[in-house]
Parts: sequence; C-alpha cells; structure tokens
Amino acid sequence: MQRVLSVSLSHVIRSAAFLLLPFSFLALIAWATAGSASGSTTDPIRGAVWIWLGAHHIPFQLELPPTGINGYLTYLPIGGVVLPFIAIRSAFNRAVDRLQGDFHDINGVRIIFAALYALLVTALSFLSKSDAITPQWYLAPLIAFLIALVATLTAGVRVALSRPVRIAARIWALILGASLTIVTILIFINFSQVKDITTTLQPGFFGGLLLLFLNVLYLPNAAVALASYFAGTGLAVGAGTLVSPLWYQLGQIPALPLLGILPTGKQPYALFGILLFIGLGVLLARWSLVYGIQALIQSYIFTVVGAILIGYLASGSLMTAEMGAMGVSIWKFALSIAVEVGVGAAATMLIMNRNLR
Repeated sequence: MQRVLSVSLSHVIRSAAFLLLPFSFLALIAWATAGSASGSTTDPIRGAVWIWLGAHHIPFQLELPPTGINGYLTYLPIGGVVLPFIAIRSAFNRAVDRLQGDFHDINGVRIIFAALYALLVTALSFLSKSDAITPQWYLAPLIAFLIALVATLTAGVRVALSRPVRIAARIWALILGASLTIVTILIFINFSQVKDITTTLQPGFFGGLLLLFLNVLYLPNAAVALASYFAGTGLAVGAGTLVSPLWYQLGQIPALPLLGILPTGKQPYALFGILLFIGLGVLLARWSLVYGIQALIQSYIFTVVGAILIGYLASGSLMTAEMGAMGVSIWKFALSIAVEVGVGAAATMLIMNRNLR
C-alpha cells in the first residue's frame, strides 16, 4: 500500500506538471506583454493554475475591476477537459508500469490515484484564490475525482462497459460527430463574419494563436449548441436571449469568433432536424431490442443522463450578468432529447412487436 501511495503521488504530480509548465509559459508571456503597472510576479503563476483549473471545468467567482462587480465564469470549453484527461491517462499508465504488479487490485490503484489527484486539484484551487478571482474549490474534489477516475478506467487493464452504456455512447458519438461536422462547414460558409470578429479583437500574432486554440477548445460547446438548435430548444448568448428555429431574441454578443456562425434570424425549416433525433431513437431501439426490453430501457436512460451531463458542460455564465446565460438550457435540452429519442424508440418497439405477432 505504501508503494502504491508513493508511486501514485509522484505520477499525479507529474501529470499536473505536464500541463502546468506550458500553461506557466503562456501566462508568463501574456503577463510580460500586458504591461500592467500593478501586476506582481505571482500573477503568471496564479494565471497558469487558473488555466489548468479551467481545463478541469472548475467554476470561478469573480469581482470584476475596477468597480468590483460580481461575476461568474462557468461557461468553460469542453475541449479543455481532453488535456488533463490525456495527461492523467498517460501518468497512470506509467504508474502501473512502475508498480510492476506490486498491488492487489487495479481498481484500488485507480481509486487511490484519482483521490490523490482530486486532493492536488483542491489544494491548488484553494491556494490560488485572489481578491478578484476565486476558484470554487469546494467543487474541485468531485469534479477532479470523476475526471481522474474516468481517465484511469481507460488505462491499464480497461474496464468493460456494459452494453447499454456502449449503445448510449454510440448515440452520442453520432450526435456530436454530426454536429461537429456541421459546425466546421458553417465556419467555412460564414468565414467572413468569423474573420471580422477576430479582426475587431486585434489579438496580434501570439494572441491570435491563443485565440485560435481557445476557439478549437470551444468547438464541442458549439456542437452541443447546434444539436440543441436542431432539436428545437435553441441556445442562449446572454441573459434574456434565445436563438432557436422559431424564436430569435439576440442582443450584443461577446467577441468570440465562433459566434460568427450564429443564424441571423428565425429558421423554421431547422425543425426538420427533430426527425434526425427521432431516427436516433429508431437506431437506439434496433440496437437494444436484440438484447431485450430491459437493455432498451437502460440504454434510453443512459442516453438521457448523457444529455443532462453534456448540457451541464455546454452551459454556464461568461463573467458578467449580461452574459449570465450561455449555451444550452440543461433541462430543455435533456427534455427534448428524451422526448424525441423516446418517440423513435417507442415507435420502433411497437412496430417490431407487432411484426412478431
């Protein structure tokens, strides 16, 4: 047990350093080029930790200068989670190789590794707070533990997922894959608007590279928003806004180049996208009913749970009260998926049962 703890701790620190070092380099360059007269040398260190915490989807409470207005930053890029996921997975593989079988149960090693990682994330969340930016450290243990545990489950001797989970994962892979493809096409179609937003920011060469990287990390958020749009529930780009096929209430938008692909008005024909989600329900039923009605029910439940989780990750607040609602509505998105996929699955089940009689 002592060897498992020591090896796990050393590799947890390595996995964190794997991202913190390049983030520190980026934060140091940003701090050096900002030219703030009131900054201190601790700012880039804290900035690197905040970027690292943001990649874990740790929310931030803000007091925006110079007036100290309260704000929240919870609309964080889903793509950012991939970075710690890869780092944790790689570090855990190395830890298992280092242990050379000197443990009783691989799952116990996973839990120890994830717990130590969550402890490190929580400690850095608490220690990195400042007067203006406070990570919500009390959420760090749960979020970091789940990310680390899922990452370790894909490393070493992999855990075989149940069939309903695999079927639900295939459904979501189709949704997100198709949405990402359409988002990419829309970026090329609306490239002039995307370019105009980028030009207004005047990021410079180095800032342009960082802006490009940030937008790439936000692509999954855009894909989820697009899926919600075609499911009929739409998305918000600020408090009191709604962009959906039948409703269009949009004010000023933040200068994020990806928002250049937003529609410019109502698009009722987009409601035909609901048929695609009903079709996914048909696929869900055909894949599941081979193994019985219980497999269908479980696959459907996991699909809806996936909608809730993905909706949570793709929504939040973007610092100010005006941008207090960004992305999808969690309950509307999950409800639309539940109803539309459920209709397709139920209809398929009835038809298949009738044909068997």
